[in-house]
Amino acid sequence: MKWYEVKIKTTSELVDLVCDILYDVGVGGVVIEDPNDLIINMKEETSWDYFDINSLDIDYEGAVVKGYLPESEDLLDKIELIKQNVNNLSKEKGDNKLNQVTTAEVYEEDWANSWKKYYKPKKIGQRVVVKPTWEYYIAEENEVVIELDPGMAFGTGTHETTTMCTRLLEKNIKKDSTVYDIGCGSGILSIIAAKLGAKEVIGVDIDEVAYKVSKANVQINHVENIVDVRHGNLMDVIDGKADIIVANIIADIIKILAKDITKFMKPSSKFIASGIILDKVDDVTGVLEDNGLEVMCVEKLGEWVAIVSQLGAENKDE
Repeated sequence: MKWYEVKIKTTSELVDLVCDILYDVGVGGVVIEDPNDLIINMKEETSWDYFDINSLDIDYEGAVVKGYLPESEDLLDKIELIKQNVNNLSKEKGDNKLNQVTTAEVYEEDWANSWKKYYKPKKIGQRVVVKPTWEYYIAEENEVVIELDPGMAFGTGTHETTTMCTRLLEKNIKKDSTVYDIGCGSGILSIIAAKLGAKEVIGVDIDEVAYKVSKANVQINHVENIVDVRHGNLMDVIDGKADIIVANIIADIIKILAKDITKFMKPSSKFIASGIILDKVDDVTGVLEDNGLEVMCVEKLGEWVAIVSQLGAENKDE
């Protein structure tokens, strides 16, 4: 299958806004190449232990955001819309660096494998280590190792949002926990939940590629007796209530989820929501509260936020 890579040169400060432009036209995921993020991550203990920063091929002072679109009848219209929105953002911010949008053809096999040289084992929680299937790693005592091959799906474990979700799962999962992972991507959070001791995990993704990748990764990690991956929308494929619901998506989708998520929650259930940029925290917490959820804590890492909420008192008897 032929895909088209849309590459946008920008600044570190505007990466999130550029990502939103790509998501708005329907890209399934983005790649962010920002040396500033790597420098920050290298300061954290256990982060990027095996990463060679010199391996990044960036000939630009700033950040590069890449999105991928499949070949389609409206492809040119989508690319033109991206260019228009980037140009408008450039004018709004007075930054000419945003005027550089380029496209290139990419075949699925090339895209699925070319990035692997950058992806190395990383400890993303107190105990959890994410290891690509093609890398060798010796686990230390009490470490939980996740074998992962993200393929074409989002979720390598290296992003701040995944790190926060992992740490929050470590704090909240109990042996009898039932966990729903909404928008499971590569299946990473579903697998982490299972390996942390959850008795039942359901991962859901509307994207068929993510569904297939998640199922494969579940088998690689030998947790298929715990994790059930389903293809479709939360409301259509799940009928039950969880102790923990985790959604590492984007703020706008979380706001939509908030309207119905309490139907899948027990009185003591926790909703862990991430993929939220700092500018949208108040907006998301407001929607959660408007829909009967009490915000328990707000975690921040870099420019990203994770929110833990719980059923409010007025909804606990429903």
